[in-house]
Amino acid sequence: MELNGRSGVRVTTGSGEVVDVPPGGRLVFGRGPDVDLVVVAGRGLSRRAGVIAGLAGGALVTNISRSHALYAVGDRYRIRLPRLEQGDEPSGGWFVRAGSVAIGSQAMLDDGVPLRILVLGSADTLPETEPAGDATVLPLRLDPDTKLFLVALLWCRPWLVDPTRRTPLPRTPEIAREALVVTDAAYELERFDSDPAFRDRLSARVGEHVKALRQKITERGLARRGVRLSDEVVASVLLEHAVITPADLGRLADPDWCTRQEDLWWER
Repeated sequence: MELNGRSGVRVTTGSGEVVDVPPGGRLVFGRGPDVDLVVVAGRGLSRRAGVIAGLAGGALVTNISRSHALYAVGDRYRIRLPRLEQGDEPSGGWFVRAGSVAIGSQAMLDDGVPLRILVLGSADTLPETEPAGDATVLPLRLDPDTKLFLVALLWCRPWLVDPTRRTPLPRTPEIAREALVVTDAAYELERFDSDPAFRDRLSARVGEHVKALRQKITERGLARRGVRLSDEVVASVLLEHAVITPADLGRLADPDWCTRQEDLWWER
């Protein structure tokens, strides 16, 4: 992956592997097979440990592990990023505006093999780092066993399948119809295609979930102030902050998960 000039984020592992994250990109790291960057750290690191998101003004690092803390270490500071507790959302991240920072679990730091994050750009006179807490960025997490999660997954699915993000995103009626397909609602699917009133009612229900996602993004400051939350901006935010990940595509082929969604959407 090449950066445009010097704009973006450069991540270097303890073994010397280098990965570039452009503005708008995101990198999930950990020791498991379903991450973007595999880190060799034994059980001293979670299978899905953290996310590095390339933003317009730098990089945001968040902890998505329920078992291990991550630390941001720089000159004269060491910040602990809290691990994700059951049912909770990360309380914040560490925003790097310029310069570099070391990121890792306690085991990675003890072994001297943290990730090195370098922000490339022209903001060398800015302070190196600042905490991304309640006043700046609060990362978003969705419970997979909710209708809101299915809407978000179907909304982002084209870009999960097509990393170039050239495939158009579905509009609200298309998301509504795909929800019928996922929940195996054959009768409702037939009505959707033949009954305009039913189609409008279901599309309006999905539209409320779309509205809720936009509101959550605004509340957590995940989009730059003044940016219109178009479909493309919302999908980018959900992907860049690992709210929806490529691994979530597997849920659509999981009969148990689809049955739980069916119970949520339709009365038996």
